[in-house]
Amino acid sequence: MPNRLLNPLRATAPRSSRLSLRPGARGLVAAGLLTATLGLSAVPAQAANLPAPSSVAWLDASAQADIDRAFAQGKGENKPVLVYWGAKWCPPCNQLKATLFNRQDFIERSRSFVAVHIDGDAPGAQKLGAHFKVRGYPTLILFSPQGQEITRLPGEAEPTQVMNLLQQGLAGGRPIKAVLADARGGKAVSANEWRTLAFYSWDTDEAQLVPAAERAALLGRLAAACPAADADSATRLLLKALAATEPGQPVPGGAATEPRVRQLLADAAASRRQMDVLVNYAPDIVRALAPKAGPAQTALVQATDAALARLQGDTTLSRGDQFSALAARVDLARLDQPEDSLHPKLPKPLVQEVKTLAGRMDREITDGFERQAVITGAAHTLASAGLWQDSNALLESNLPKSHSPYYLMSQLGGNARRLGDKAGALRWYGQAWDKSVGPATRLQWGANYVSALVELAPQDEGSIEKTAGKVLSEATAQEGAFYERSARSLQKVGSQLAKWSQQGHHQAVIGRLQAQLAPVCAKLPAADGQKATCDGLFKG
Repeated sequence: MPNRLLNPLRATAPRSSRLSLRPGARGLVAAGLLTATLGLSAVPAQAANLPAPSSVAWLDASAQADIDRAFAQGKGENKPVLVYWGAKWCPPCNQLKATLFNRQDFIERSRSFVAVHIDGDAPGAQKLGAHFKVRGYPTLILFSPQGQEITRLPGEAEPTQVMNLLQQGLAGGRPIKAVLADARGGKAVSANEWRTLAFYSWDTDEAQLVPAAERAALLGRLAAACPAADADSATRLLLKALAATEPGQPVPGGAATEPRVRQLLADAAASRRQMDVLVNYAPDIVRALAPKAGPAQTALVQATDAALARLQGDTTLSRGDQFSALAARVDLARLDQPEDSLHPKLPKPLVQEVKTLAGRMDREITDGFERQAVITGAAHTLASAGLWQDSNALLESNLPKSHSPYYLMSQLGGNARRLGDKAGALRWYGQAWDKSVGPATRLQWGANYVSALVELAPQDEGSIEKTAGKVLSEATAQEGAFYERSARSLQKVGSQLAKWSQQGHHQAVIGRLQAQLAPVCAKLPAADGQKATCDGLFKG
């Protein structure tokens, strides 16, 4: 399965988009945009760190004691607890701020639960991430007043759908594990519970309910077991099963699935209800049903493209959703073209649509949160369509308008890298790391810079050692640097350096870096999960 550039707007990046060119998280398809009152230049730095410019009484948590207090409050007041895990720079998090957290109905509903915000750059946030088993930004988890996980809410669904799911949970929804166990066992499951399973954020589940390799088969069985009266839930489960199906695997639902999907695509109202799944997973669904190029795949691509074009023009959707529908059309048009093609063969009208819509979004957007989400996705799509100069120009013109310009700088570095401009790539990656803010963010951006140096300038021992040494120094000064996202950033540094020196070269550099890290690892308690990560950092 080819890996395409990660679209920052995608919440659940399709397999065809899964690359670790982040510094981003999963992208987000989020809808229901309300016109925001804050202009981009008016967003103060402090406000940009908050989940949204709203009156939601978010409780900021950076340590276990904060979480304990929040859950004690929930139990004492008999209120569910909603945990939001995100970061200032993350495009999908910014889209949530622009489309969900500022909704008046969400603000009013928030009085019925304890709202907890974990900023991934807070001192103990990465340890809390390990506690809650969350990785990608954003993740929304709803807990019962007794602390049981009811569900993980899908950030990519429309806000109205998320609000409905939230209401179900607030009305006393059962824990998702119990619901799934009953559904698998053939026991009675209510319509609302089938809906919960259908909308469950399987991509942020971290294999708590089912291993990733078994997800497609499970979702297919659930789709088949879902009663006919709950047709939308059954369809959503089937689409998610298809999205998780690797080419060559049996098609969930068998021969009846392809005409069923074709019927859905032709139905404007039905495809609108499944908008987020279609937009996120269009190439994967097509590949599952028609894995080989030919008339069958061409016909399915055309039907899917027509449905996506309708969604692209649907003004009831947010700008993010509309542009993501266009991005999915570009992915479909590239379906069987070489992954490394810098100038893919695309229909000229489609290329012009990308250029026109990107320009219109850039002119129209005034909210800083929305801009961070949509412009990054637009720049990605311009590059995917072969419009590299337009992508670079859009990113560079938005640097002074972004509250997290280092994210855009990393995209510029990625563009330069793919175009073979090594010096330009290293310059942008270096600037991105230099401008990045926040402990976990700096480790992530630093790891990206080390990786770029190793790949693009392996002979530059001095720069590689200096950069890696500084990243390690910053890690040693942080609390919980060897947990979750921060741990993976450091593991990336270690694995890149191990690969760099695997032929016996650069051993002196590796030795000095190991010596720098050894005292830090030695001080970690043996029972602390961080110790194993620290000790194994240079073992590849």
